[in-house]
Amino acid sequence: MSTGTVYLAEPRGYCAGVDRAVVAVERALEHYDETVYVRHEIVHNKFVVDSLRAKGAVFVDEVDEIPEGSLVIFSAHGISPKVREMAEQRNLRTIDATCPLVTKVHKEAVRFAREDYDILLVGHEGHEEVEGTAGEAPDHVQIVNSPDDVVNVTVRDPEKVVWLSQTTLSVDETMETVDRLRERFPTLQSPPSDDICYATQNRQVAVKKIAPQSDLVLVVGSPNSSNSVRLMEVAKEAGAKASHRIDSVAELREEWFEGVETVGVTSGASVPDVLVQQLLAELAERGYGDVKPVRTATEDLMFSLPRELRQEMKARGVNDRRSRPTGERATAESGSLGANPSQPSGKVQDVRENPEQGAGLG
Repeated sequence: MSTGTVYLAEPRGYCAGVDRAVVAVERALEHYDETVYVRHEIVHNKFVVDSLRAKGAVFVDEVDEIPEGSLVIFSAHGISPKVREMAEQRNLRTIDATCPLVTKVHKEAVRFAREDYDILLVGHEGHEEVEGTAGEAPDHVQIVNSPDDVVNVTVRDPEKVVWLSQTTLSVDETMETVDRLRERFPTLQSPPSDDICYATQNRQVAVKKIAPQSDLVLVVGSPNSSNSVRLMEVAKEAGAKASHRIDSVAELREEWFEGVETVGVTSGASVPDVLVQQLLAELAERGYGDVKPVRTATEDLMFSLPRELRQEMKARGVNDRRSRPTGERATAESGSLGANPSQPSGKVQDVRENPEQGAGLG
């Protein structure tokens, strides 16, 4: 008998950049009669990576593991110029699935380095996205991991300093870091538009809405997914009595549900909604069958596939088969990993050619 309530955050799950990257691998597997290599995880989600590996994709850590002349897809997190040069040296054919909003940050780094600014990159050292962005201007970029790191920052000219950020951070913590930086450097410049992507911001706003009503918030996402970990942290800060991140229902623990009447549910931007549907089914079995969607934003952004892949598909007379978003949520029976049924109807944008489009809130 269902007595518990589930507050289901919307939006959640796949963002436009993840959808683009995952579909790029799927289409490449269909259209190239050869091994498709992928440098690093295409997105940070174990279920997605395992599913693509089962379809034939070969994931590697670095390009020197790939036979010369082969086809490689660069992940959604972006790469540094050094990686691109290494791929060229091995005569690799490349498909760049970097999220266009990450590309935007790369271009900002190049621009400010050209103007001889010190660039303070707010982000987590060692994360693939941060490594790629910093690699665009290594002599100008200094990584600032947290507000506490601000005291260690040194610059050449306090009048020529700008901050940029990793796209998947906590908005609140990022702004705390920026505020502290501005206390030290009052003329600190900001990026031309938000670096934290629309999807990250939207999912954090949604989890803030459900957290105060929830005895327990469950965030579906892998441990190496920065935006998923941030959602768990934001839920706690916003008033959830408890918050946990899980890759799948297999990680649920009985003790989490003791005394729990309301459960908040969301998922990171690299998580297919099939995993949320599995969680909802499990929660219903446990007595939490009253599901109340809580929507805080409607997203209508879809990115066109990478240019290299589009050209190959066009040569074969094949169009991008992705369904135009309907605004209806995926179900466990909804099919392809690459489908993105959670996005409402919207325009397909090729922001790779003009990466400053589409930045900010969606």
